[in-house]
Amino acid sequence: MSRVFLYARVSTVEQTAENQIAEAKAAGFAIRPNRIITETISGSIAARQRPEFRRLLDRLEDGDVLVVTKLDRLGRSALDVRATVDALAGLGVRLHCLALGGVDLTSSAGRMTMQVIAAVAEFERDLLIERTQAGVQRARASGKAIGRPASLTEEQKAAVRAERDSGASISFLARSYKVSRQTIGRVCE
Repeated sequence: MSRVFLYARVSTVEQTAENQIAEAKAAGFAIRPNRIITETISGSIAARQRPEFRRLLDRLEDGDVLVVTKLDRLGRSALDVRATVDALAGLGVRLHCLALGGVDLTSSAGRMTMQVIAAVAEFERDLLIERTQAGVQRARASGKAIGRPASLTEEQKAAVRAERDSGASISFLARSYKVSRQTIGRVCE
């Protein structure tokens, strides 16, 4: 009897894996709670560098089934996803992606489908990065300020320097102005 595992990854602590778990159950996969592996880590980090995914690889055996809800749960780059699928196939593990109709990505048809979709996703991500960089360059060229607004006004910075010259501690100033010690340190440099 094949053991079924679910790998549910989210990128930030504000997100939860509950929807991914519900999707797998709704698709008819009976997954025991101890075989649901959740992880909060960016998809840009290679799967084999993620702590929970590495532990999962150590648990998987020939004949097991690994379920993911979407291909991007495995990784954001086509190369990483391909390497992960190849590693799972090498272990004899079948990989099912629910967003692709539950196709086994370790099968010949599944691998071809996965490669095309991963390549398109990577292409779209690269286009987004290019558009973002072009927008930032346009904004800079038109004189717009880029980045976070300053924590302190110029008047406050002058007051901080004066108080620091008078012997006030960095910690005291940080508390007084409700900013970090690093901010006070940068102002005083």
